[in-house]
Amino acid sequence: MRRLILMLGLVAAALWTAPVSAQSRAQLGPLCTTETTPAGQQIDACNKIIALKVFSGEKLATIYFWRAVGWNKKGNYSQVISDAGEALRLRPDVALYNLRGSAYYDKGEYDIAIADFNDAIRIGPPSGIVFHNRGNAFRSRGDYAKAIADYDQAIKLGPKDAFTYQNRGGAKQALGDLDGALADINEAIRLNPALPSPLNNRTVIWRAKGDFDRAIADGTEAIRLAKAKAPVNVMTPPGSVLISAYIQRGLAYEAKGDYEHARQDFHATLEGVAADANSKANQATAKVRLSLLSDTVAPSRPPQTTPLAPSAEPQPAAASTPVPLPAPVTNKNTGLRVALVIGNGAYAHVKAPPNPPNDARSIARSLRDIGFIVSEGIDLDRAAMQKTTRDFLREAARAQVAVVYYAGHGVQIDGRNYLMPVDVRLQPGSTMTDSMIDMDTILAGLDDQVRTNILILDACRNNPVAPQVASAGPNRAIEPGSGLAAPAALGSGATLGAGTLIAFATAPGQVALDGEGINSPFSAALSRHIGTPGLEVQQMLTRVRAEVVAATKARQVPWSNSSLLGEVYLAAK
Repeated sequence: MRRLILMLGLVAAALWTAPVSAQSRAQLGPLCTTETTPAGQQIDACNKIIALKVFSGEKLATIYFWRAVGWNKKGNYSQVISDAGEALRLRPDVALYNLRGSAYYDKGEYDIAIADFNDAIRIGPPSGIVFHNRGNAFRSRGDYAKAIADYDQAIKLGPKDAFTYQNRGGAKQALGDLDGALADINEAIRLNPALPSPLNNRTVIWRAKGDFDRAIADGTEAIRLAKAKAPVNVMTPPGSVLISAYIQRGLAYEAKGDYEHARQDFHATLEGVAADANSKANQATAKVRLSLLSDTVAPSRPPQTTPLAPSAEPQPAAASTPVPLPAPVTNKNTGLRVALVIGNGAYAHVKAPPNPPNDARSIARSLRDIGFIVSEGIDLDRAAMQKTTRDFLREAARAQVAVVYYAGHGVQIDGRNYLMPVDVRLQPGSTMTDSMIDMDTILAGLDDQVRTNILILDACRNNPVAPQVASAGPNRAIEPGSGLAAPAALGSGATLGAGTLIAFATAPGQVALDGEGINSPFSAALSRHIGTPGLEVQQMLTRVRAEVVAATKARQVPWSNSSLLGEVYLAAK
């Protein structure tokens, strides 16, 4: 995400009216106060000027500002904040608040960044750059409506900037407005067709709309442009845009069913070199996708999809050919919706709960009734559970909504959640987690910008791990907990997608009840409400929670954790 630097209003040439040596005037001044000076030289020159002790007040504030710019280029945001703070003490200025706010933003301290941008707006004059940067902070905080309002102001104040349209499009996409997002991204490409990042954004939008050919074509052009020139923004780490373009084109190839090209792009993602958080997240996603595709071959023909706008397969644009801007299309269907439902009860080596297979069949039937394509597994051993999960995660690459429901034994070990296949054998001294399915792996496989994920866990009905861990002795190197653990994060990357919701049959660290009937209290309530037309998913879970609390006399309280960005309906209104 691009942020903009606002230059200090004080003219740098005015600095050199003080009694400074001719050498300092000729060499140090321009090196310190020129935006294009390499970071190390700029910082060194500013250090030497400060050491002369000939400037004070506004002029010294200007030197601190430019040294902060140098630190900014190096990514040393703590030093940026220190120097900008010292300059602000000497001379409050819009550019200084903007620079310090941008450094707080880059450190991930969005509320403090917004406070600095607020001060810049308060003292004025109005600046489109400041509104743009505050919009970025609101967007990163997940406040997309405020982000869009700030991007609107930035565009109004002008001049028009491709990155502002791109970022506003990203905020609209996060709220599910794919048509509005596409219109903004098209405008960003029109303003600056040499930028790879808007094309990369449009790759994501086309994939969300199910038009994989257009997504691949835009990804190909983004890769070509990223290779052709370094990023125009000095704050963008070299290679980060290229890594992002490879991962997005790879995901489009995978969704189309072209697994060989997808694997090639995921390998290229891993070969990229960039140290920023987004690149690391993209490379983590590439590792997950490669593991899921490790045993696949390209199908004889691609899976059938229903693009929302028909198009012939485009060829990658030539270097001298402007990229065509397709007209926005209307999102008229809900896209592919898939579900994975597993019920494990017939455990061979630990206590067998009777109801999970019944629960899974009930939920699978309810999901099919409301239009989901369901992968169902009953009493799966580890090999079957791994295969079923991997197959589902590959299918989910083409979906806009994915639901995972699991009933059976589940445990937390060292704060991580694991699902237990029916052949799990917990032997003292062994690595217990080797025989289980790590929930983090499933979350990582679902992590994507274009999909809503709902995970429902009716697990932890007792703690079969405790006796085996106790017999393993004091050096077992693991710590089991009761029930399941609250997730530390929803997914493996910092995506801006439709979000993830995880629902637990009971609160973290608590044990759920198997029930006295043919279904657990949780799955019985869930089956009754999951198919209710027009019931938003979090409202549905509230009804389920109330019913379970009443049925168990408050011994079991269902719980959920959500990063959803909007309303989600599993059954049509």
